[in-house]
This record gives sequence, structure tokens and C-alpha cells, in this order.
Amino acid sequence: MTSIYTEVKALPTQGKRALYIPELATVNPEKFGVFISSIDERSLGLGDYQEKFSIQSIAKVLSLCLAYSLVGEKIWDRVGVEPSGTAFNSLLQLEADNGIPRNPFINAGAMVVADVLVSELDRPKEEFLEMVRKISNNPTLNYSSTIAQSEKEVGYRNIALCHFLKSLNNIDNTPDEVLDFYFDLCSIEMTCEELTNLMLFLANNGKSVQNEHQVISVTQSKRINALMQTCGFYDESGEFAFRVGLPGKSGVGGGIIAIYPNKYAVSVWSPMLNEKGNSHKGMEFLERLTTQTQLSIF
Repeated sequence: MTSIYTEVKALPTQGKRALYIPELATVNPEKFGVFISSIDERSLGLGDYQEKFSIQSIAKVLSLCLAYSLVGEKIWDRVGVEPSGTAFNSLLQLEADNGIPRNPFINAGAMVVADVLVSELDRPKEEFLEMVRKISNNPTLNYSSTIAQSEKEVGYRNIALCHFLKSLNNIDNTPDEVLDFYFDLCSIEMTCEELTNLMLFLANNGKSVQNEHQVISVTQSKRINALMQTCGFYDESGEFAFRVGLPGKSGVGGGIIAIYPNKYAVSVWSPMLNEKGNSHKGMEFLERLTTQTQLSIF
């Protein structure tokens, strides 16, 4: 893995940062970190793996896990499980599908999941963060108020999406309340090491490796991994499955988490994004990792 990291780090810097979120536009484009951990807790970190970054849409996996654990299969009445085939913030698809987002990882789907949590929890922000801290056994994890505020100030498309969902009767609470929670959950900051250790439960049949807490059932874990495999990279999900061969989820902060069920979890962070909004070096590293080690699910 060390040689793969060195090879990818030496590649020319390509892509661009998420310039539409002011706080993310200032991140050093040369940052590159990797951390891998197996379910028997063997691990290795390389580069900037202990520097915090905004995990952004990777948090949608966690909000889905919490909502799924609370309402069970009813959640699929309000959000689908199919790849979108369009941009993650598409309005056209919502109208064509009568307000049912294609999957829970595009923005509209994640807003519906956030709405479920606002309905089910007395203190959604606090209780969601408590869940994240409990799974990871890390009480220091937190939202970034500056990143959340930055997104709230320029998130016009997301505001439109949420109000459109409301008009199509797939948001029960007020859009302002749902959006406030949505922007906060996407602002959580973690290091590659923290992210890998947190998400390792999805490689361990839904059970936290750190403290044995059963986060979601074995069946739910299987289904969320399946969704990450088919929908975790917006309209580049097929490309990621083809090149890397692991369930995973990306975020526009430049992070990627990938899962090999019953074996390991690996996170990569490099803030320069390709045209689909996924980390350029992160994709390259993971492709080389699974190709050279032959450690993919295919």
C-alpha cells in the first residue's frame, strides 16, 4: 500500500475543489491521506491521514443507518434504491418521479432521510452526533459550524430541492428545519483514521468494532453496502464499481470511504475533484489498491 500511495501522490494534481462551498475552496489542494483498518483492527495510515476534513455526503450513509434503524423498511416508501443517472442535485428527476428521490445518497434522498430523523428524534442534531460518537467510541467528533454556515449561505439549489419535495408531499416538517439539520450533518469533520474506524461497522455486519454496539442489523448492513456499491458516487457509481469493485461513498470535501465486507474499511482524502465531484487521486488510489492486491469483492 505504501508504494501505491507514493505512486499516486506523485501524479500531477488534477481537478478542482468544491468552489461553490466557500470554506472548501480554501483547502490545500496537495493534501492526500489514506487510512486502512481490518475488522481484526490491524491498520496503516499514510500521508495526511490525521488531518481533519469535511466528510460532506459520506455522512449520508450514517443518517441513513440511523433512520433505517428507527423506521425499518418503511423508509423505502419515501426513497428509492436505484442509481440516479443524473446529477446529485437534479430537480428534473424529482418531478418525473413524483417526489420520490431515486436513492438516499443524492441530495433530495438525503433530505428525505433528514426529514425522517427530524420526525423521529426529539433533538435530531444532538442525537445524530451522539450516534456517530458512540459507534466510533470517539467523543470528540463534531460538526463544523463554519462549514455548515458556509453551505447555508450559498445552498440555493438545496433550498429549492427541499421546498420542491415539500410541494410534492415528501417532506413532513418545515423545509427550514430539515435544511438546518441537513447542512449540519454534512459538515462533520473527521480524519481519515477517524472515518475508517467509524465506518468499519459496515465491514463487520453492522456491529461497531470499537465497542461491539450493533448499529444496524446484518440485513440492513448488507442493503446499505449494496446501495453504496450502486449509488455511492452519484453518476460515476458504475465507473467506481468497474474500476475499484467495492461499496463506497464519496463527499465533495474530497473524502472517500470504501468497504470490503468481513475484511476491511479504507478511507482516502484528496480535495481535488474530478468532473463528477469525486476525489481524483482518491479514485486512482483505490483502483490501484484493489487491482494490485486483488482485494475487491469481484
